[in-house]
Amino acid sequence: MTRLWNSDEELFAIAKRELFTAVVGDVMDKMGLQKQFLSPQIQPLHEDMVLIGRAMPVLEADIFGEAEGSGANPIMRKPFGLVFEAVDNLKPNEVYISAGSSPTYALWGGLMSVRAMHLGAAGAIVDGYSRDTREIKSLKFPCFSYGNYGQDQGPRGKVMDYRVPLQVGAAYIRPGDILFGDIDGVCVIPVEAEEETFTLALEKARGEHTVKQALEAGMSTVEAFNTYGIM
Repeated sequence: MTRLWNSDEELFAIAKRELFTAVVGDVMDKMGLQKQFLSPQIQPLHEDMVLIGRAMPVLEADIFGEAEGSGANPIMRKPFGLVFEAVDNLKPNEVYISAGSSPTYALWGGLMSVRAMHLGAAGAIVDGYSRDTREIKSLKFPCFSYGNYGQDQGPRGKVMDYRVPLQVGAAYIRPGDILFGDIDGVCVIPVEAEEETFTLALEKARGEHTVKQALEAGMSTVEAFNTYGIM
């Protein structure tokens, strides 16, 4: 199998130019990786947003009131828990992905986006809501969430840890796995399967272009599938 890229930057540029989540999901299905899409509620704030990068998973938990200093866990004494440390820990081409709490408040916002952009992060994904929507859209920072909701996490949730494995829907996410998102959702590409996945996805995407041309020329779907094995 010939590798078509030499770095994350090259791979991510190729993926943004030639691929989409559906075709990547299709090839992972054939590879036996059939639980790789995040929950379908998680969508881009704008339909043109595309996101690809390495996962920096963040564990959020519900709390019940801002009674700082209560309990045995020292994180409970910090406003928002470790959220500021988590954002500041982002590296270039990484994706902040947060899960673990109930979807009753926003997990991402405008100022977090500004800081993440300065650090070179690729985007943010939250298993819940985001806010400051106009600001995030104006920044053109890729953000995927359940949608827009202004209620703050302050008295409702805290970040408990980061760079730890998460589960979102049926998908399992580890630090360093690749996250790829577009208008059709977000999929997780495990690090040990990334080379095979993207190589096969590029072959399929380029094959689909050939099939599209054949269909535009009048070929039937039956004939096209029998000829190319793609539909």
